[in-house]
Amino acid sequence: MELKSIKITAPSDTNLILGQSHFIKSAEDLYEALITSAPGIKFGLAFCEASGKCLLRTDGNDEELIKAAQSNAMELGCGHSFIIFMRNAYPINVLNSIKNLQEVCNIFCATSNPLEVIIARTEQGRGILGVIDGEKPEGIESTGDKEERRSFLRTIGYKR
Repeated sequence: MELKSIKITAPSDTNLILGQSHFIKSAEDLYEALITSAPGIKFGLAFCEASGKCLLRTDGNDEELIKAAQSNAMELGCGHSFIIFMRNAYPINVLNSIKNLQEVCNIFCATSNPLEVIIARTEQGRGILGVIDGEKPEGIESTGDKEERRSFLRTIGYKR
């Protein structure tokens, strides 16, 4: 078995969701979940088929983001994985809809941070073991940091 770290190359000003699904209808169902959960969302997605033709299935409504999903999914090459790049929405707006899809098995991460994906390669294929999402903590939150976090959440409208 070979382990490998793959850096995801994300377009500027995007968030991404990396997950695992198990059925050929995943690309269409992910499209519908995204488009109905966040009006105005722009996105591209790619799903790595793991049997049959083993094709990279893609969809979306933004050509740049579709191409980014294609290139990153091909680089990962992990069966039944999917990657979504999005603008004009955040993962918090769409994650429950995605997780509620019957064929979605796992969400590895949802982030706008630099991302590395740790994969394993065997004779059979490749699989995602985990992710490195952003950087390590630099310290423990102070009282001032807590106040700043709470204020920020209210400023962006996620808390009252």
